[in-house]
Amino acid sequence: MTGGLAARTAKLIAGAGLVAMVGIGWWWQSERPADGPIVVISIDTLRADRLPAYGYTLTQTPVLDRLASDGVLFEHAYSHAPLTLPAHTSILSGRLPFEHGVRDNIGFTVKPDEVLLAQLLRDHGYATAAFVSSYVLRHQVGLDRGFDVYDDALPKASPDRPLGMVQRPGRQTVDAAVAWITQRPSSRYFVFVHLYEPHTPYTPPKEFASGDPYDGEVAYADALVGDVIAALKTAGHYDSSTVILLSDHGEGLGDHGEDEHGMFLYRETIHVPLIIKLPEGTSAGRRVAEPVQHIDLVPTLLDFVGLPTRPGLAGRTLRPVLEGSGVLPTASIYAETLSPRLHFGWSELYALTDDRYRFIRAPRDELYDIVQDPGEMTSILVSRAPVHAAMRQALDTLLAGTSVTTPTTVPDADRQRLAALGYVGTQRSISQDMPGDALPDPKDKIGVLQRYRHASMLAGERRWPEAADAFRAVLGEDAGIPDVWLQLARAEEAQGRLPEALEAYRALITRQPEDPAAMTGAAAILIQLGRWDEARAHAELAVSSAPEVAHELLARLALQRGDNEAARRHATLGAAADPTLPLPAFVEGLILYNRGQFSEAIAPLNQAAQALATRTEQIADVQYVLGDALARQERFAEAETAFQSELAMFPNHVRARAGLAMVYWATKRLSQATAAVEQLDALARAGSVPGARAMAQQLWAAFGQPARAAALDGGRR
Repeated sequence: MTGGLAARTAKLIAGAGLVAMVGIGWWWQSERPADGPIVVISIDTLRADRLPAYGYTLTQTPVLDRLASDGVLFEHAYSHAPLTLPAHTSILSGRLPFEHGVRDNIGFTVKPDEVLLAQLLRDHGYATAAFVSSYVLRHQVGLDRGFDVYDDALPKASPDRPLGMVQRPGRQTVDAAVAWITQRPSSRYFVFVHLYEPHTPYTPPKEFASGDPYDGEVAYADALVGDVIAALKTAGHYDSSTVILLSDHGEGLGDHGEDEHGMFLYRETIHVPLIIKLPEGTSAGRRVAEPVQHIDLVPTLLDFVGLPTRPGLAGRTLRPVLEGSGVLPTASIYAETLSPRLHFGWSELYALTDDRYRFIRAPRDELYDIVQDPGEMTSILVSRAPVHAAMRQALDTLLAGTSVTTPTTVPDADRQRLAALGYVGTQRSISQDMPGDALPDPKDKIGVLQRYRHASMLAGERRWPEAADAFRAVLGEDAGIPDVWLQLARAEEAQGRLPEALEAYRALITRQPEDPAAMTGAAAILIQLGRWDEARAHAELAVSSAPEVAHELLARLALQRGDNEAARRHATLGAAADPTLPLPAFVEGLILYNRGQFSEAIAPLNQAAQALATRTEQIADVQYVLGDALARQERFAEAETAFQSELAMFPNHVRARAGLAMVYWATKRLSQATAAVEQLDALARAGSVPGARAMAQQLWAAFGQPARAAALDGGRR
């Protein structure tokens, strides 16, 4: 967003009664700025109306109740997006999604020139640290800017697990944050703590699992926040601290037909809790009814530490209502979701909310009186035509000159290459300029959404045949949903149905050729099918949108055809795209391994394995090749560990399972060797893992059980 557009946005917002008094903090300059700790705690996916402090009675949150009594509770605080990454970018930048450009959880990163709160506070002498629990907020997206410590030590995840669901347990996140707090030599620090509870799947610890699982995770999150508060008290910093407790967005929980979040802009997903505890108990117990928003946080904190508000920020300092010295101007608060458009091919949605109405711009607009109808059950669009017209005009004016940004685009040259690969019907994905009114209204697709969520649940439970059938049924209703084609491809691949998986990937590429997961997924399937040239062509098309994955595939293909220099070149390019990817070491180890130089291969393979130990996204074969090289040197104990590490991430890795069986056999653990082959036998009989049958037969024969090898021929599907 240009400076002119930023200034115009701020002016339009103020003129429409949306936000005013951007520089309101000027008269506080004579007062002593706050210099104690600033602690921001974000509880992901937390609905305000599921907290006792907001009137809920079916769970207990004693820590948040106490925090509310020590601080100021905002009854009507709103998110600007019902998605984790866009919402947190607004929280930490003080800018709206169409200003900072992060519009979805996937495919977007914070721009290099975006100034974040941590940078401003660090420049002002604060030590800064963040502790996050979700892959969506990993440091690669750019939110780490300005933090001395950005702890995103997430668990390892294999490629078949949706990375958006990868999370660190809240206990580990809080323990890391508490350790950092207790080591502070002074109280001048800013710490950001992000908890992923109560995000799906709702699996609270046993002591919190007696009732509704969502409520159980809320109660568990409350206990975790209690540990952060306790650490502040132990350090003697609580009284002087400013503590902000909020959520990025809420959760549908079935309201308006949405179980989770991201699709709609109703109260359940954009109304969030906000509690601010001020130093020395100032204004303790106050409740504020005026609507406030995420982008108010940065101006408020800058005001309290004595820094000027950054030019172009549309948010307001909340100091007048925090200290009871004034009121806030009437505000209408912006929200958006592009998820329906980017993931389903339906219309995006925009909303404005003030102290009386919520207006939702859609192919069929909606208007709600949120005072008389807080559940937003009945649109009053017709009976409040003047209100509708005024809010629609204000929203249209605010969005004038902006566009629906998408993660990637496909150059015309690549479209020609797609056509050469047989994608004759390749269409341009939904144009940025296409108005949402020309697309389906998400509220008319509730049934499709619910069936998609059910299919996704089956996939999450690895019930692959049922999941594939369910995804195909959804596509029978709406064949234009990109995410369903992608999930269908993965479900088919998990069953070993490689041609069917390739067909699904190709269907997605035809509809959405810029999708990197479709292109790299198709390339990986083509490698398994031995169609090397086609695989290379698909991987090359993905280089611009997913360079690290594409170069990994291209390096493997180069090794397969014996071109070691090309493999090294792609490994270097892959590591340049993602410095945490140990591709050069892995490729060097593979080159030596392929030459039969097993002893020499161990060092670079060990280097790659050690790098992966601290990386969330794992890559296949590293531990297997290391284990095989070690086994050939009769270093069986180390080989066993490597094979088990490979199988922990890739349980269907046939050669790793075979290698483990051979280690057991070589070390005279015959019962364990037999059990390992029986596991391969089971995979072969299920028919879902390519190569399992042949490997199991070889091992049964090698272990002197030809009858069991022959039995697999009899069970061939």
